[in-house]
Amino acid sequence: MNLLFEEDGAFKTGTIVADNDASLQVDTAAGRRIKLKAANVLLRFAAPGPGELLGEAAAQAAAIETEFLWEVSPEAEFGFEELAAEYAGRKPTPVEAAAVLLRLHAAPIYFHRKGKGRFRKAPPEILQAALAGLEKKRQQALAIERMADELIAGQLPVEFPPLLDQLLYKPDRNRPETKALEAACAESGESPERLLQRCGALPDSHAFHLGRFLFEHFPASQGGTDFPAYAESVDPADLPLADVQAFSIDDAHTTEIDDAFSLTVNADGSLRVGIHIAAPGLGFGPPHIGHSDLGRIARRRLSTVYMPGRKITMLPEDVIASHTLEAGRTAPALSLYLDVAADLRVLGHATKIECVPVVANLRHHDIEPLFNATTLAAGLPDFPFRDELKRLWELATVLEAGRGQTNQQNRKDYNFVVDWEVQTAHGAGRVTIEERPRGSPLDTLVAELMIVANSTWGALLRDAKIPALYRAQTAGKARMTTVAAPHEGLGVDCYAWSSSPLRRFVDLANQWQLIAHLRGEAPPYPPKSADLMAALRDFELTYASYAEFQRGMERYWCLRALAQENVTTVSAQVLKENIVRLDAMPLVLKASGMPTLERGAEVRLAISGIDLLAAEGRATFLELIELPGAGSADAGLTEGGEDTDGE
Repeated sequence: MNLLFEEDGAFKTGTIVADNDASLQVDTAAGRRIKLKAANVLLRFAAPGPGELLGEAAAQAAAIETEFLWEVSPEAEFGFEELAAEYAGRKPTPVEAAAVLLRLHAAPIYFHRKGKGRFRKAPPEILQAALAGLEKKRQQALAIERMADELIAGQLPVEFPPLLDQLLYKPDRNRPETKALEAACAESGESPERLLQRCGALPDSHAFHLGRFLFEHFPASQGGTDFPAYAESVDPADLPLADVQAFSIDDAHTTEIDDAFSLTVNADGSLRVGIHIAAPGLGFGPPHIGHSDLGRIARRRLSTVYMPGRKITMLPEDVIASHTLEAGRTAPALSLYLDVAADLRVLGHATKIECVPVVANLRHHDIEPLFNATTLAAGLPDFPFRDELKRLWELATVLEAGRGQTNQQNRKDYNFVVDWEVQTAHGAGRVTIEERPRGSPLDTLVAELMIVANSTWGALLRDAKIPALYRAQTAGKARMTTVAAPHEGLGVDCYAWSSSPLRRFVDLANQWQLIAHLRGEAPPYPPKSADLMAALRDFELTYASYAEFQRGMERYWCLRALAQENVTTVSAQVLKENIVRLDAMPLVLKASGMPTLERGAEVRLAISGIDLLAAEGRATFLELIELPGAGSADAGLTEGGEDTDGE
């Protein structure tokens, strides 16, 4: 006797060797001998053979219409042999019974299993819902196939434009568009961004990198980079007018001019040095006081975002325009005045809230050719503010020495200038990278006066027991803190970022605290303020993320400059092992084929395989130019220092 049974969810056949009522010894059609519970037996039959039953039943099952079988099924639970008898109109043959079983088992939408060999037809409403879902899946599968075919052919499906950011930066794998993109990428061997660029979804590689940052930090659902409606900034009308002629020192592209300086020379040779910081904090308050719209905007953004060729400001343009220290304006400011003896000893200081007349915005590219280490040694030519700059630089060198610091001349800064009017093979924008040695006399002048302002105001708030946001550094590790602590890298007892309130929320919050102290009012952030601590945590994370993005975009534009100029060979310095930094730009690459060389060794590399979407390029060692030594320039190899001038 043969039998049909179910094992591990599959139907199998075999021949009975021994029947012990509750269990059986069976030789399966596959040639195994097994022990089988009698309850698992679905059908006993003499013919056909066990190896033939399922094949013949499958052929007959294919001809049975599932819909008809459902219609003739009883409403109550039934066994497959009962339905087979109803379907055949007589006692079914083993093959006919097995065929009905296979058809029932293969149609779970129509027939719900109730036990081994037993079923119940699906209620009409449940069946219709299931069939609708099945049809929806079928249509979705067809749509996925169509969209994948269009992508492979270089055509962007009509469903894609509203979802491009999500597909590129945070794909939802349950969406059919994502499934189509994954299928097309698997077929074409391309990455999603490269495939979408080929389909015209990305105007250029720059849009891809910028889009990722905006998707994360300025999502369209929250207004993107647009500012929400806000109440205007209103500055006090009764501020005293400072009796100074202030001037700023910035690069050519700075529009958020936070700081300016003034110098008054007294008859006895002593000096009154003014450090003037823009004061947007006079025009609007913190977000948690008075429902300040602009305060909430600044708190949410926390910092201006910088990148080559563009920036996303922390504050709206009209607020910046009304507070920036632009030449020809009289702007509200917090002024720190230093009383300096003729021998450049600082005798005292005072802080005032006032309006400051700004008479000039000096730019690095105009002043540095006239005011530098060489011209200072040889004798300065005549140019506007020559005497003021020289005397302030002399004071800065004294201040620097007083901190126990020495000027590091081996570091470089780079200015990235992007002309968006020029269209290149890589998209809009032609980049120029200009090297600017760090530690020039102008840098020293600005940095030292900013350090004085930030450390003096930090100490003022500390001594008044008013909370502030400090930058501290101990054991080489810098951190933000609400408690005044030494900054060992700068050689000061405390350092509260206060000099860039137009572009950093930390500086703006400290400015609000200073204004309250100078006015004799309660500080907006009292001791143990949860709002201040939350701002500190959020600022640290956001500022680090913005800085990482800026570094990434500088890397992108370095690679783009190489591609733009068709550069094939470059010189570079070894950082360690096969890691090198190019001489002409701040680009770090891994170089293949590198011999073992000391840090600072000068090498020549071949450049190839620049991939702007991946922001990667291949560098291959060609030759050694020079080993490091007393005469070699280890430029750019010093680690980055603390931000002292707000840039």
